[in-house]
Amino acid sequence: MSELYDIKEQEERLILVGVETGPGDDTRDCLEELKELAKTAGAETLQIVIQNRESVHPGTYIGKGKIEEVRLLAEELGATGVVCDDELSPAQLKNLEDALQMKVMDRTMLILDIFAQHAVTKEGKIQVELAQLKYRATRLVGMRNSLSRLGGGIGTRGPGEKKLEVDRRLIRDRISQLNRELTDVKQARETTRELRSKNPIPVIAIVGYTNAGKSTLLNHLTGAGVLEEDMLFATLDPTTRNIVLPSGEQVLLTDTVGFIRKLPHHLIEAFRSTLEEAKYADMILHVVDSSNPSAYKHMHVVYETLRNLGIKDKTVITLFNKQDLLETDIIIKDFKADRTLKISAREEKGLDQLLNVIEELLRESKVLIERVFSYQEAGRIQIIRKYGQLLLEDYREEGIYIKAYVPRDVIGMF
Repeated sequence: MSELYDIKEQEERLILVGVETGPGDDTRDCLEELKELAKTAGAETLQIVIQNRESVHPGTYIGKGKIEEVRLLAEELGATGVVCDDELSPAQLKNLEDALQMKVMDRTMLILDIFAQHAVTKEGKIQVELAQLKYRATRLVGMRNSLSRLGGGIGTRGPGEKKLEVDRRLIRDRISQLNRELTDVKQARETTRELRSKNPIPVIAIVGYTNAGKSTLLNHLTGAGVLEEDMLFATLDPTTRNIVLPSGEQVLLTDTVGFIRKLPHHLIEAFRSTLEEAKYADMILHVVDSSNPSAYKHMHVVYETLRNLGIKDKTVITLFNKQDLLETDIIIKDFKADRTLKISAREEKGLDQLLNVIEELLRESKVLIERVFSYQEAGRIQIIRKYGQLLLEDYREEGIYIKAYVPRDVIGMF
């Protein structure tokens, strides 16, 4: 059913094409990122081509002269396909393929292909297929428009539209089925969140640009065993693990899918429930690859995505990761964060300090209690150990003296 090409099996050799519409455009950076996406999908990039235009060509994405240049370049280098840096309209895709006489893909196709390769859980696979089908459905609408312009006749308009209607119905039925399955998965996720909300254990969501080192951080903090690779979207499905802070307090760490520039809206919609893990968290760890020259742009993308998901007013700790890759000390700041730290998740540098900072910020939402529990109430001290921060425990004649920071939600238990 999927329209996506299996790039890895065919060992594609690609030419990447982008359009720069102004001097402040980040087309070059986007194409370098597209090159990394192609590598993740199992393809080799032969050449990057940029056209300077006032705007993208509405019919063919790039102009006539540049099309000829790309066609000759493809012949010379033995390219098997062309990938455009933006999402192409159905007409642009068809016209460009006709003009180049070779396979044309866009950024969305590439990302969907990678997501399809990396989805492991049932929810991840449902979300990816849903995004693929929605993408394909929009292409069928465009195909229908182009068919209606053929002027009809035997073997053209009638049969073409008939097959199209069958495809559309199959896609529509499959989308409905996947939506029902996803609703069940979402309800299970909601139930888990409700249980978490009744349980005072704080939840911390790890967010960041793709390949910033989120999985490495989660692994070194929790021993989660999540795949770590130097590629975009190496991990896709969210992972939640328990960690114990130096004081003995427990917190839950939840990983989320990496963000990226020009993330297809089909994917944002499909992965909304996964991305919203950050919405229900008590705190956010924002991981930044400080060795990447585009670090500030990446931070902007993350904050924009969070804003689009309605995630705001959260305590944010920004972690400038991959310090081990820096040859010199680079000054980088995040004025939107409550705290910032320099770390190297891979070499486990700065992680102890991170745990102390988490503890410190969580303490601000707690109440300091001092009281004596009778020895019959000793079980309640375990609640403090689990949900709070025990500062002093003194066994006296009249009972056990406790000094601790306790979440406001837990105060009622005492």
